[in-house]
Amino acid sequence: MKDRFESPVYPFTAIVGQEDMKTALILNVINPRIGGVLIRGERGTAKSTVVRALARLLPPIQVVPDCPFQCHPQDTSLMCPNCQERLQKGDELPRATRQRRVVNLPIGTTEDRLLGTIDLEAALTKGKRRFEPGLLALANRALLYVDEVNLLSDHIVDLLLDVAAMGVNRVEREGLSFVHPSSFTLIGTMNPEEGDLRPQLLDRFGLCVEVKGIEDVDLRSEVVRRRIAFEADPDGFISAWKDQEEELSHRIEKAKATLSRVQVPDRILKLAARFSISMDTEGHRADLTMVKTAIALSALEDRLEVSEKDLVRAAEMAIPHRLKRQELTATKLSTHRLHDILEEYRQEEEVSDQTPRPASSVLKKKQSPLWVMSIQQSSRSHMT
Repeated sequence: MKDRFESPVYPFTAIVGQEDMKTALILNVINPRIGGVLIRGERGTAKSTVVRALARLLPPIQVVPDCPFQCHPQDTSLMCPNCQERLQKGDELPRATRQRRVVNLPIGTTEDRLLGTIDLEAALTKGKRRFEPGLLALANRALLYVDEVNLLSDHIVDLLLDVAAMGVNRVEREGLSFVHPSSFTLIGTMNPEEGDLRPQLLDRFGLCVEVKGIEDVDLRSEVVRRRIAFEADPDGFISAWKDQEEELSHRIEKAKATLSRVQVPDRILKLAARFSISMDTEGHRADLTMVKTAIALSALEDRLEVSEKDLVRAAEMAIPHRLKRQELTATKLSTHRLHDILEEYRQEEEVSDQTPRPASSVLKKKQSPLWVMSIQQSSRSHMT
């Protein structure tokens, strides 16, 4: 039932332009293990609007209504210890349907508020040590939105990214140890003019996209036209975009179901490595994120094998914030440079294919390494 005080939400598919931002968000919904999205850019470019619209675009989820962690009422892999214990005792968990939440992380958030802490009232009045959930409990199976993430303390950002990577929150307080699921789509925004994140933190965001005001006169006019129409008649405007919203929602759900079946050819893995080496990135996160993102792109396009085009598109979002320090100000990656690297790789492959091989070296069909297979299987533990 819709709350009569609930504000109408602008449709996701009605947002003009900002395709990089919208694509990056959709891919992280399909596979939250990509590691979140960092949106860098100027104010007034629909960053918060698109996040709220994304949450409304997603189908409702089944939850245990009296559980603070929004546990799934049937899937034990998506349950907290308390719900698992109730099941083991033979209790029947209650069920409810709930819209996907957007949890906002305030700038002044403390460690206890983020992770959770000891319930002091229960400790003082009843002599019991009980865990009091934090924001990461609310964020489980939701969207966690951090506006101006660059203004958070590095320590809080570190904790946040650790949980985002693991999908669980482990709290140790005053002799009390508690673990609960915390699988969320992490969305951070920032204005680079107000300060940047340390390279170590930038690297841990899966994707990074740049947004700016639209410069095309016709498109800018369309932005205003649609917004005025929405404010004049929110329900009518939302109804007019209902078909497009449902179509995109079905595509996302189908992609989530397809994700574990997408295959990654060995040459795509080598090309991902070539991109990272040629662009002089540090570590291996760029390679891994590129492959995860390319898999999600392939699933979104309803294809069961990752293509070069998928990987190039993934690289455009996975590499820019992982460049060397002197290049961190550049958030847009040259597509021409990626295509040059791709062409060089193709030429090397052609030369290799034409080189005679000894008869004894019969090549077998290459399989994706185990770590890639684990990526493909990880979708089973995603938000459902």
